[in-house]
Amino acid sequence: MDIVTRLNTYLHGRLVGTDADGNQYYTDKRVPATGRTRRWVVYAGPADASAVPPEWHAWLHYTVDEPLPASGRKPWQKPHEANHTGTAQSYRPPGHDYQGGSRAASSADYEAWSPGA
Repeated sequence: MDIVTRLNTYLHGRLVGTDADGNQYYTDKRVPATGRTRRWVVYAGPADASAVPPEWHAWLHYTVDEPLPASGRKPWQKPHEANHTGTAQSYRPPGHDYQGGSRAASSADYEAWSPGA
């Protein structure tokens, strides 16, 4: 976070809450003439929009007036994870070069086309 954002948050922001990852969610202290206050997030780590859990995403986008309680999750729901694409934690299927580059043969394996055949 740069100094301008930090100063604006300190002077004009009111902390609404934090999530499990430590991201902090703010809204304006004063209600503007339009009646709709600004809402923003200060990320605990790198600024990555996929790090915002669904309950806070709904609040940030004015879908709900109050953040949804994290305790209302169903037992079958997984905890929120940020998008891991491009990182070491990303999914790599069997046969990927980083997974050894070989996979088990399948009965439905294809034969590669060659122009001379």
